Amino acid sequence: MLATKRAAKSSRVFLSTLFLFNLKNNNPLISTIPPLSSSLYCYFYYDYSTAAAAARGGGTRDRITSAKDIAKSFKEWFKKGHSELLNRIFVTIQKHGEDKEALGLALSQLRLPLNESFVLDVLAYGKNRNEIYSCVKFFDWAGHKGGFFHTRVTFHAIFKILTESKGKSVMLDFLEVCKGTGDLYVHHNMRFQTVLVMGYAVAGKPDVALQMLGRMRFQGLDLDTFSYHVLLNSLIERNFLESFEVIFKQISLRGFEGAVTRVLKIKYFCKQKLLDEAEAYFRGLVNEGKVEKCRRGELFGYAHALSVLVDGFCQNGLFVKAGELIEEISKLELVPMEPAYGIWLKNLVHAGEIDAASKFMKSKKSLEGYVPDIFWCNFLLFRLLKDNRLEDVCDLLIEMKENQISANTVTMNAALCFFCKVGMVEVAHKLYKSKLEFGFSPNSMAYNYLINSLCGVGSSSEAYSLLKNSIKQGYFPGTRAFSILADALCRQGKLDMVMELVLLALSKNFRLSDSTYERLISALCRAMRFDDGYVIYEEFNRKNRIATIATYRQLIHGFSKSNRGHIASRLLIEMQDQGHQPTRKMFRAVIRCLCDMENPEMHFFKLLEMQLYRHKFNSKVCNFFIDEAGRSKKPELAREVFEMMQRNGIEPSIGSQVFMLKAFLRNERISDALNFLKEKHDSKLDKKLYCAMVVGLCQVRRTDLALDCLKVMQSKELVPSMECYEAVVKLLCSTKNYDMVVKIINDLKKCQRKLTSFIGNVLLLHSLKSNELYESWVRSRDVQNDTSSDLSNLGLLIGAFSGQLEVSLEYLEELIEQCFPPDTYTRNMLLRMLCMRDLDRAQEYFNRLLDKGFEPNRWTFDIMAYGNFKHGRQVQGRLWVDEMSRKGFDPTLSTLQLLTP
Repeated sequence: MLATKRAAKSSRVFLSTLFLFNLKNNNPLISTIPPLSSSLYCYFYYDYSTAAAAARGGGTRDRITSAKDIAKSFKEWFKKGHSELLNRIFVTIQKHGEDKEALGLALSQLRLPLNESFVLDVLAYGKNRNEIYSCVKFFDWAGHKGGFFHTRVTFHAIFKILTESKGKSVMLDFLEVCKGTGDLYVHHNMRFQTVLVMGYAVAGKPDVALQMLGRMRFQGLDLDTFSYHVLLNSLIERNFLESFEVIFKQISLRGFEGAVTRVLKIKYFCKQKLLDEAEAYFRGLVNEGKVEKCRRGELFGYAHALSVLVDGFCQNGLFVKAGELIEEISKLELVPMEPAYGIWLKNLVHAGEIDAASKFMKSKKSLEGYVPDIFWCNFLLFRLLKDNRLEDVCDLLIEMKENQISANTVTMNAALCFFCKVGMVEVAHKLYKSKLEFGFSPNSMAYNYLINSLCGVGSSSEAYSLLKNSIKQGYFPGTRAFSILADALCRQGKLDMVMELVLLALSKNFRLSDSTYERLISALCRAMRFDDGYVIYEEFNRKNRIATIATYRQLIHGFSKSNRGHIASRLLIEMQDQGHQPTRKMFRAVIRCLCDMENPEMHFFKLLEMQLYRHKFNSKVCNFFIDEAGRSKKPELAREVFEMMQRNGIEPSIGSQVFMLKAFLRNERISDALNFLKEKHDSKLDKKLYCAMVVGLCQVRRTDLALDCLKVMQSKELVPSMECYEAVVKLLCSTKNYDMVVKIINDLKKCQRKLTSFIGNVLLLHSLKSNELYESWVRSRDVQNDTSSDLSNLGLLIGAFSGQLEVSLEYLEELIEQCFPPDTYTRNMLLRMLCMRDLDRAQEYFNRLLDKGFEPNRWTFDIMAYGNFKHGRQVQGRLWVDEMSRKGFDPTLSTLQLLTP
């Protein structure tokens, strides 16, 4: 906005805020805002060229121009209440920080006119900017500056600032030091004990203040008028009502009673909810002529008395009575009404009567020329912002500007939040970047809105700089805003920025959300920056916070993959200390990593010792370590654990023996495995041991030994498990020993045991590859002359898949179901066979599977694509590949090789 004096060179253009503001507000990071009415318009003064560009409604350049002009007009308004000298004082204090000597020299060079009035102006300016630390620094410097001594008024001002800014603990520490040393730089006609009484009173410690007063009286000293009234007010605030009566009488006896005393008397009545007495007391003052005859300076005291009484009525729900009193006293024209009007507005807003407050303000403006104090305007602004009444916020801001109300830092914060809420992030950001020009100090709410808005428009780097500056100044915008920015920076890979912000926030003792730590650690682990992730984890731990299982999992697997087993092991222990139960996969990763390190025995047994201590030498823990040592190619470690169990009087269970046997077999220590089995065989026969031996021998492809072991089991009448048969059949088929495969199948049938899906699928797979299995089957039938239905059906099935027999699809499905339970792999095998021989039948079968609710997997789609390509149907093959991609599957290499360019 430009001043009205420029109206001759400017056009006051009625600009729709639907153009000026991004009212769609698609930013999900800002709180939900109801859509604004299309009738919303704002008055802004622009140069004619700018207005014309705005009226055109359009391009990016015009919008940028508008944003610049709006920011410029607000800056000009903000500067009107700005003092260059006062701003330089606070810039100087911030620049020199803790260097007391340099700060004193720099402030002295400013040649400041130190007196009570100027010091109060500096403190008020700093309070409005929320520069509490700088206020204290200036107060300290001024007190030590030669030629100036602090007065009771300046002390009262700094005490109020500290108390209202949650700096009470600092103030109390200061008072305790002064109480013991008497080191106070005060005016020569003012006692330091008086300062202490005022300090404790303002800090909400009237009991201590009364004790200090008692000591003064014992020394023959007393308070002055100002200090007595500070103490009297504190007694009311803290409900020391009996003490109030005593001090009130003493003030009267000393001849200190005046307008302030009477105001406090009314406040005392209101505090006790004696509203009738308070009103009678005030009316008595009016009727006795004390108000009418008082000095001009005391008028404001009685005006404040009226405001206290109005506030008392409102606080007790007597709004009608309060309103009537205001109108009555207003007509008498005895006292200034501005304080009462302000209190009335505050209570209306507090009660949610926003419309009534606005109506009252406009009425008094038109009838009496009333312009609200900036404090009440700000109060109303933030309530309107809270209720998302953005039209009213806009109107109020314009009205404040037109009424020449000097904006303070609270107003500036409200304006910044307003621009963020309506989507004008550019304007808000420009105002923020120009804050030094008009002494603007954003609060946490403004930072929060601006950071969220910048993230919403993709300006995460600007939001980072802003948040960093915010934290340095001692403001934390909130865990949600921090989390949003951290998440955005993590997605963009700007992890150094996030780490810097997190460590800076922690150094200021700000509390971050668990999700922020988790996202950052996760992002650092994905970027293979495990050390940085561990740094953040340790900072998290120092705050007595408990990391999640997901965080531990990422760090443990990360350090395990990077061969840092000692750290992974430590994390595993810490995870258990925090009450989490590590998964088997985590243990496996850590143990395997430890086994690959230098001196694996030391690391391995250190972790084992910790686990045994935690679980009271549980055999399950030993079994787990035996198993993992075997998987980690360290059978000697597994053997040591096994022998340790025996030395400690723990009889290894059959599970322990199985794990030990597997450890030998996995590492192809066949002789050790056989000797171990022989030892146990001599002491105790057990089916599980033999089954493990058979399976293990098959895994290392020792067919002869596996079959021998199988025979021993049969001779000992130990029934092999189906896992044994599956391993043997798979091994025999892979070595094309089909005659033995047929024999094994016959043995199964003789024992009346049904084929598993795994065995059936292995037979079908090898039948598809060649007809050798079918030939072995035919030879076996010729020799044995076995015509049992089960074996006959299995032979038909093998023959059909080998291409030696023609069988209908329906009958083939029946045969499969009669021989073994089909699964997804079985259906894919059948589909593969059909694709090799009759693609149309394959398509028909695929459709039938879908109708039955079958869920195709990657191999299903790949079989169909491969089949179409093999039959020269490139178009159909590509369609199948596209369908795979839509389902999130990738074609196999064989299929990709058939894709024509």
